[in-house]
Amino acid sequence: MSGFGGSLLAFLVAISVLVAVHEFGHFWVARRLGVKVLRFSIGFGKSIWTRSFGSDRTEFAIGILPLGGYVKMLDEREGPVAAEELTRAFNRQPLRVRNAVVVAGPVFNFLFAIVAYWLMFISGVPALKPVIGTVVEGSHAASAGFYEQDRLLRIDDRDTPTWDAATIALLAAALDGREAKIQVHGIDDRERLLILDFANVPEALDKGGLLGNLGLSVWRPKLPAVIDRLVPDAPAAQSGMQPGDKVLSVDGQPVGDWSEWVDYVRARPGQSMRVRVLRDSDELDLTLIPETVDDKDETIGRIGAYVRAPEDLQQTLRTEVRYGPLDAMGKSVEKTWEMTVLTLRTLWGMLMGRASVENISGPISIAQYAGYSASIGLASFLKFLAIVSISLGVLNLLPVPILDGGHLLFNTLEWIKGSPLSDYAQQIGQQLGIFLLLMLMGIAFYNDLSRLFGA
Repeated sequence: MSGFGGSLLAFLVAISVLVAVHEFGHFWVARRLGVKVLRFSIGFGKSIWTRSFGSDRTEFAIGILPLGGYVKMLDEREGPVAAEELTRAFNRQPLRVRNAVVVAGPVFNFLFAIVAYWLMFISGVPALKPVIGTVVEGSHAASAGFYEQDRLLRIDDRDTPTWDAATIALLAAALDGREAKIQVHGIDDRERLLILDFANVPEALDKGGLLGNLGLSVWRPKLPAVIDRLVPDAPAAQSGMQPGDKVLSVDGQPVGDWSEWVDYVRARPGQSMRVRVLRDSDELDLTLIPETVDDKDETIGRIGAYVRAPEDLQQTLRTEVRYGPLDAMGKSVEKTWEMTVLTLRTLWGMLMGRASVENISGPISIAQYAGYSASIGLASFLKFLAIVSISLGVLNLLPVPILDGGHLLFNTLEWIKGSPLSDYAQQIGQQLGIFLLLMLMGIAFYNDLSRLFGA
């Protein structure tokens, strides 16, 4: 899966699945607690598919705009209710029932993340070992004593077998603004304890990414520019490249290694390139146009080709995280909790000004991440689904009117007050919620467009 079409399809699949999970939570708990459900819709706007099922003839629908969904319950505030059905109206339910129905959507998002992580862990997660690449001279990392090819072993007594684990541990320390104790294994085969004090790195969570702001990078060994495999229908495959091709030159400039080739491609999104490759004993000239993609805070070129690496190098740099079914369940619950807390802390950091709001991503970036994760394997796509599902769960629990958390807030105020809030107060709250949500969406879209056009 590659390109705009692949990204859009992956995005629509991801959003549809996660919205269906969220709304099913509301639907299932409402039905279990005796509330009548009139309609279950995935998407908004005109319905392109509808069916009615069950004794209540609940209408199930798919809307033409697949960017959300809703569950419509019997409610006197939305229309007249027959006397014999008043006991099944949502507004007539006690607070505990209403709260259970409201909170069920986010809870199902968290449960889905647990299942996604469980499937990911039992199928095996390929990952990179956390080996340091170039350390920028004069950077915070250089001052802390990092050197190229240092491998991160532990951060604050937490093992870091992969870059994912190491980055999360560093991010936690950065959000706290505290010291991180980092155990590294150097190229000289000796271990060292390094201290990175994030109180002295106020720009750690600014635009540019955590590792880049510290002056660190992922180690990329010098490899011959030989193609191992191609993403179907991606630019490399469309140009006529084949596995085993060795890139000799591009636009008349010799290519020394894979790193030089990657840097050249990344710097030229959408630009036509003349590439000479060695195939068996023949030299061939190909025309290649990298697709334009967003990578964090920059627009880059990508062609959908993977490097052929020696087997011993694969063993040196790569690892696989895999657990048995029972161990995977415990790890998936732990991972979901960890990412939920990290998401909340990141949002709080943005609110307090410790983290940049440029870290917020909108639908354009999410679609690109969806397409990329789907193109590189099931485990990566499951991880993406889990992270977005957790984000949806956390977002919906924020105490903002029109979100689930806003309904919980209104219910809490009703419990304290002893009676429901006035229609006027709820209307003002809804308007405030819409304003806050539109402001958040505006920031997300602005960030997306800035990354897309390099602003």
